[in-house]
Amino acid sequence: MVTRIRRYVETDTGHRVPNHKSKCRHMHGHRYRFEAEIEGDVVQKTGVSEEGMLMDFSDVSKILMREVHDVVDHAFVVYEGDETALKALEVMGDEHRTVVVDFIPTAENLAKWAFEQVEPHIVSAYGNKLKLVAMHVWETPKSLASWYK
Repeated sequence: MVTRIRRYVETDTGHRVPNHKSKCRHMHGHRYRFEAEIEGDVVQKTGVSEEGMLMDFSDVSKILMREVHDVVDHAFVVYEGDETALKALEVMGDEHRTVVVDFIPTAENLAKWAFEQVEPHIVSAYGNKLKLVAMHVWETPKSLASWYK
């Protein structure tokens, strides 16, 4: 049997979807929730801190904070081909955190991006076959996109 755990961080992040047919083409922001889903075997080694766990939740949080939160929190994520948004953000100069990406920053694409940032850091110290299986990105309380490998 396999066990799964989830841990999340939240960010306040701006974006726009330049070709969107409706209001998402405007610059705006969300309270995103980036949720990592990890599977593996429960650590059976006696006397270690992780005994009975897949991975310590605090260790998952540290990875999510460093690889996702600290990159996009209070920043504007903009597609490198979105010349209009890039020009607008350029006016603000160093006064503004801008993260330029090679994809349109939809929830779906942000889920894949976050997965790729986090996956290399999910490692097992006890041979319990840890694996990041999904990254779930909540763009709003009613809107969720997931990336599975």
